[in-house]
Amino acid sequence: MTYIAGLLGLIAVIALVVHQDGDAILSALDHAGWGLLWLLPFHALPLLLDVIGWRVLLAPRDPQRRAGVLVLFWIGAVREACNRLLPVANIGGEIVGIRMAKWYGVDGAAATASIVIEVMLTLVNQYLFTALGIVLMIALTHHVGTLGSLLGALLASLPLPIGLFMLLHHGQLFSRLETVAEKLLGGRLRLTELINGKSLDQEIRALSARPSRLVVAGAWQLAGFLVGSFETWLALEMLGYSISVWDAIAIEAVTQALRHIIFIVPAGLGVQEGGLVLFGSLIGVPADVSIALSLVKRVREVGFGVPALLAWQWAEMRQLRARGKGNNLSKHP
Repeated sequence: MTYIAGLLGLIAVIALVVHQDGDAILSALDHAGWGLLWLLPFHALPLLLDVIGWRVLLAPRDPQRRAGVLVLFWIGAVREACNRLLPVANIGGEIVGIRMAKWYGVDGAAATASIVIEVMLTLVNQYLFTALGIVLMIALTHHVGTLGSLLGALLASLPLPIGLFMLLHHGQLFSRLETVAEKLLGGRLRLTELINGKSLDQEIRALSARPSRLVVAGAWQLAGFLVGSFETWLALEMLGYSISVWDAIAIEAVTQALRHIIFIVPAGLGVQEGGLVLFGSLIGVPADVSIALSLVKRVREVGFGVPALLAWQWAEMRQLRARGKGNNLSKHP
């Protein structure tokens, strides 16, 4: 299903590019030139803010700072690259992140709990960021109809993250999932041992019982969302089309929300392009410029993500070699 969605998304991207004025798109990209490469190092800033929030959550279980900010930045880059560039439905990166955190001596349950809570906070911040974007879009365009319906739908779905948080804090979600998995698999196998539901539920409850820590981590995350909007402003500025910072926040917020809603499409192919064309047109950004902006974002994702994926694969190979040597030594004392 994911591959079919990806293929359909790719077809949609090609159709959008063909339908628009190709010369105008190339002219906008040529106007920006090599200056667009500045988007690569700039992306490190919102990612760093997000990682600092993750570190706030992990700190109580890693007082020795074995997984410090620089380590978590690398892991965060790999997580983002997996979710953005690979067909993993936006969850594969989190599994890889847990695995990598364990390399640095972080307890598996603690690492998993920190990522579960971080994802929960990301969902909350996505709501706040999307609501801000819709309100700004309405204020800037006075287009209440569709945008007002979107805001109403967003508010109507708000009980979902609230209920999920209450379930994580008061329930035994992962313990029950572990029990179900054991019944389905016919016993306690490797998979159910990896879940370790009881320890994970305890770690999640311990983290969610620290509201001040959650607020601080969430604030860092929200700052990352806002700073990330500057990428849209800067890219359009380089492409020769100036917009305000408020315009940039509005476009980034609603487009990101669209990508998260239709998460099954790998890399948001077609979703991002359609969103930028649709919402960009509301504030007066021409369709060809919106397509050029999307292509720039794609290039940045690849330029930032592929080195992270290659570094991850290199580290995986080192881990496999180290385990192989350890096994040989245990066999031949």
